[in-house]
Amino acid sequence: MNSRRSWLIFSIGSFAYLSAVLQRTSLGVAGVAASERFGGTAALLSSLAVVQLVVYAAAQVPVGVLIDRFGPRILVIVGTTLMIGGQVTLAFSTDIAAAVAGRMLVGAGDAAIFISMIRLIGSWFDGPLVPQLSQWLGNIGQLGQVLSAVPLAWVLHTFGWTPAFLSAASVAVVALVVVIVVIEDRPVGSTDEARPTSLREALVLLRKSFRRPGTQLGFWSHYVTQSPGTVFSMLWGFPFMVYGLGYDPALAASMLMVLVAAGMVFGPILGILTARYPQRRSNIVLAVVILMAAAWTVVLAWPGTPPFWLIVVLLVTLGIGGPGSLIGFDFARSFNPKRSHGSANGVVNVGGFTASFVMVYLIGVLLDLQNGWRVAGGAPSNLYSLESFRVAFLVQFLVVGIGVVFLLRARRRTRFVLSRDEGVEVAPLWIAVARAWRRPRSR
Repeated sequence: MNSRRSWLIFSIGSFAYLSAVLQRTSLGVAGVAASERFGGTAALLSSLAVVQLVVYAAAQVPVGVLIDRFGPRILVIVGTTLMIGGQVTLAFSTDIAAAVAGRMLVGAGDAAIFISMIRLIGSWFDGPLVPQLSQWLGNIGQLGQVLSAVPLAWVLHTFGWTPAFLSAASVAVVALVVVIVVIEDRPVGSTDEARPTSLREALVLLRKSFRRPGTQLGFWSHYVTQSPGTVFSMLWGFPFMVYGLGYDPALAASMLMVLVAAGMVFGPILGILTARYPQRRSNIVLAVVILMAAAWTVVLAWPGTPPFWLIVVLLVTLGIGGPGSLIGFDFARSFNPKRSHGSANGVVNVGGFTASFVMVYLIGVLLDLQNGWRVAGGAPSNLYSLESFRVAFLVQFLVVGIGVVFLLRARRRTRFVLSRDEGVEVAPLWIAVARAWRRPRSR
């Protein structure tokens, strides 16, 4: 374990995930171009992102079961192939129906990559390094968003729609080749528990994983932390900055990199905290949610156009939400046997993307309702006004707030199970802080 071969597997798998994020977020800088290419209302255009997220979320549990049954390598290969097909379809689409079909293929393929990599990390590494590598995986993957925010945006605005999405697909082709050549499911002589011998047995493991309070805690942790940043980067952040705030499109595209930079800075910190204080992981999640809520509150309540520095602060907090969501997978790892990690990770990963597609669609509907269902292609500056966005973005507080309620409920049940089965008592945070403060310190 933790050998040179392990690090090669991690490197190649991380590149495959980087490619997947590029395909996933490629529409984020193309929202305005899509409105010009396909026309339609904001709700119709949001369907491009919504169907991708719906397919992604719906595929998570089946993919998790298949990972437990057949191993992550096969799923990464199939997933990358589907994304190539989806991007090629989108590249040549001239109507909204074909574009939707392309994004559905991207969502289906994307669904297999991340939780397969989480499973590979658990098979090739062990100890406190596992949660830290999960954070690094997320950080490396988010470089795919940098590729979509800068070079892909440049290709889109310089050469047009078809060359842009074909260039994105070419990165996935490279990832597919290196995965086929390099990736293996587990080290030779691994002592991992045997895989389920049938899909029926794998489904039994899924049911047991789903019923564990720790898995549910992971689901709601992912739900409340991952979704705000995904909504912003995947579709609505770019129109908000271009039309709501009046930023130049090139500046708006580059601003999306702030989310990535924030994740790369704070991800390793959250990984270390998660490994060092495993009984405080839910408190870390709640702290991330509070930061994002506070930033959005100030931005939406600001009289007039929010200043540039405040938007940067907002993007930093949204960027922290990405690595914060990875704590959910650490809950799945902690409270499930290794042979069912695929199913448990699939359940967790549904959380954030479920919240994301609900918010993406509702924001589009609210924008339309405020503007009399005007056609986006006719007057985007009217449809995407700052005041319209102020109202539409409020839906995040409702969706995330519901998730926080269920997170607290799952945390209470998880702590009860720990106390009953393992005799582990988790004191409230204020008691832990008081004890740490009173503990004698070496001089």
